[in-house]
Amino acid sequence: MTVERAVRLLAGVMVLLSLALAHFFSAYWLWLTVLVGVNLLQSAFTNWCPAMNLLRSFGLNDIGRGSSQ
Repeated sequence: MTVERAVRLLAGVMVLLSLALAHFFSAYWLWLTVLVGVNLLQSAFTNWCPAMNLLRSFGLNDIGRGSSQ
């Protein structure tokens, strides 16, 4: 799995988790969805998000840097 795919997976999990938490506990959990959306928006322009460094430290590779798909 590449860093790009892992970031998309993590974002999707966070959105679904925040929706479930908002449904069962408090609507304030929707702010987590907003945070994920803003982070995805800024990463589209800068090609960087905080999760990328974390995922690279776990050993995931970028596309074109020795990754096999």
